[in-house]
Amino acid sequence: MSGIWPGDTQCVAMLSFDVDGVSSWLRRNPDFARMPSLMSMAEYGPSVAAPRILDILDAHDIKATFFVPGYVAETHQDLVKDIHGRGHELAHHGYMHEAPASMDAREEDEVLRKGIDILQGLTGQRPLGYRSPSWELSEASLDLLSRYEFAYDSSLMGDDAPYMVDSKKGPLVEIPVSWVLDDAPHFVHAPSAQRTSPMKSPDEVLDIWLAEFEGLYRYGRAFPLTMHPQYIGRPGRLLMLEKLISRISAFPNVCFMRMIDVAEMWAVTKP
Repeated sequence: MSGIWPGDTQCVAMLSFDVDGVSSWLRRNPDFARMPSLMSMAEYGPSVAAPRILDILDAHDIKATFFVPGYVAETHQDLVKDIHGRGHELAHHGYMHEAPASMDAREEDEVLRKGIDILQGLTGQRPLGYRSPSWELSEASLDLLSRYEFAYDSSLMGDDAPYMVDSKKGPLVEIPVSWVLDDAPHFVHAPSAQRTSPMKSPDEVLDIWLAEFEGLYRYGRAFPLTMHPQYIGRPGRLLMLEKLISRISAFPNVCFMRMIDVAEMWAVTKP
C-alpha cells in the first residue's frame, strides 16, 4: 500500500448523482407543485438526463453511485432498476429530500426505514450508503445510520479523503463532500424558487473541478464529485462531464470507484 490507497493508486475518483427530481423542491415548499415550469425542470433530471448519464458512464466503463430519494424511486421505478442493472450503486437520500436537521429523531428514523424498504423492494438489495439531503445531518444521524447497518455516510466535510466517524455502535466510514465539487452552486437557476446562481459556463466549471482534482491528486486524496441530473444533465454540461472524465483518466494511477467499494475497502484498511 502506497500512501492512503492500496497498491500504486494515487487518487480515487468517485462520481455520484443525487437524483432529486421534484422531491427537493416539494420539500422546500409544497406549493411549488402548482408551478409547472419549475416541476418540469426538476423532472427533466430523472426522465431525460439520467438515461443519458447512464450511457456516458457505460461508454467510459465507469461505475458510479446514485443517491435516490424514496419518492423519486417510487415514481421512476424503471430508472432505479436500470441503474441497478448496469452495476451502479443505489444509495439512500431520504424520502422527500428531508434534511435530518429539520426533523426530530422519530421522524428521521421513519424516513430512513421508508427509504430502505423502497430501494430494497425495487432492487433486492439493501442500500448501504447514505447522503443527507442538503448535507445537514442531525445530532442523531450517525447513531441511526449505524443502527440500520449502513456502511458509510457522505454528508460531512472534515477531510478530503475518507475518514472514520464515531457512533454508538462503533465507527462508520465517512466519504466527505465539498461544495466546490457540487454542480448545484454553479448551475442552479430557478427564480420562482428564489434560487439564482450565476449560471457559470461549462468550461468555467470544468476549470474549477480540474484544478481541485489536480490538487487532490498531488496530495493522494479522493475526488468525490456530486452532481444532479437536472443540472449537470443539460447537453452542453454533459459534454463537459465527458471532457472531465477523459482528462482525469489521462492521469496515471487514478481509479474510478463506487462509494460503497471505497467504504468497504476503507473499513478494512483504516489508515
